[in-house]
Amino acid sequence: MATVPPLIACSRMYNVGPKVRGLWDDLFAWLSEESGIQLEVIAHAAPAPLSELWARPDLGATFMCGYPFSLLSADERPVALAAPVSTAPWADGRPLYASHIVAARDATFDPADLPALRWGWTVRDSQSGYHAPRAFLAGLPRPKSPVTAIGPLLNPNGVVDAIATGRIDVGAIDAYAWQLLETHEPEALAPLRIIATTQVTPVPLLVASRRQPAETVSILRRALLRAHHDDRGRRILASLGLSQFATPDVAAYDSLPKRAQDSDRLLAASW
Repeated sequence: MATVPPLIACSRMYNVGPKVRGLWDDLFAWLSEESGIQLEVIAHAAPAPLSELWARPDLGATFMCGYPFSLLSADERPVALAAPVSTAPWADGRPLYASHIVAARDATFDPADLPALRWGWTVRDSQSGYHAPRAFLAGLPRPKSPVTAIGPLLNPNGVVDAIATGRIDVGAIDAYAWQLLETHEPEALAPLRIIATTQVTPVPLLVASRRQPAETVSILRRALLRAHHDDRGRRILASLGLSQFATPDVAAYDSLPKRAQDSDRLLAASW
């Protein structure tokens, strides 16, 4: 009998450090055991494009940002498995997240100065690292001159480094990534402070390739949704600052392109 190759699992979007990656590896190991579906954890480390990961036919479980998910048609999208629910107050017990607008801890500027500062962004198809800070900035009084925007910085660690080296004044960090760093690598955040938090939007979700059999998808989804009912699963979730995985409201992601277009209109050529 031919050996069935494993599906791949990846936590690239939230691999904020070695310890945290180990915790995600624990979750995927639990998922594999619980579901009976063999999963091979891969790194797909930056700067490898996330779009290549999301397009893989052997994709079993990986995080996908809501904005690129929203741009794909129903026939093109990977299959939604489950969405994480953070224990942080901004999540309000729902599969939502936000971005923290952050600056150097010793920075002395006032909120009114924000439009005139140098802003850092991660990648253009990132909701948390690009579209969320643009929407936040669009809600501030219109700047008299174009906003200085520097990027791509690739990920939250890139934003942290750019602030630390003085390349940018402010940037946006995924609030859940901040939560993971604050819990497991607080020294990385020591030079920073949060100066604002954006509105919440649907959180990045775990997805599988559309090429997976419906039964495989159903088994993986069922295991994730009941993780908080399992002793080991609950411990792993707690270590990751999660209360559970929830069924994602796929239609909620469809609002993200309209929000981005509103920012384009309000910012004009500023960013």
